Amino acid sequence: MLESLQDVLLNYGYFGLFLASFLASTILPFGSEGILVFLVYEKFNIPALVLVASAGNYLGACTSYYIGLKGRSFAERYLSIDPGNLEKAEKYFSKYGASVLLFTWLPVIGDAFTVFSGLLRFKFWIFSVLVFTGKFLRYLAVAYLAATVL
Repeated sequence: MLESLQDVLLNYGYFGLFLASFLASTILPFGSEGILVFLVYEKFNIPALVLVASAGNYLGACTSYYIGLKGRSFAERYLSIDPGNLEKAEKYFSKYGASVLLFTWLPVIGDAFTVFSGLLRFKFWIFSVLVFTGKFLRYLAVAYLAATVL
């Protein structure tokens, strides 16, 4: 018997959110925010949700960083990142420096930021602090808004 999407989300809860957040930050063109909002609505623990989503999304970004370490053609082939987006990421890095990593949660260009930081062989600890902080603040804002609106 097929379960409803709601049942699946409730049954997999934190693990499902982690997996969705991880995949959204690597290979799948979707956001995990809707799952987070649903789980907030279902009264899951908000701090735990924010940490789980942030960790999953951060680890997905680390995967993209690693792919960037492998080289530009490898990244373009396996992540289907448009070369033009990598060029945009390069321009943003040149103009704003490492602070752009706070915005890796942005659609399309965010993935290019993580890949490009790998291509640059950017210091991983700085990458980690900035990327995790940006993703954490985004999920915190989404959860806060969901909790106050719902």
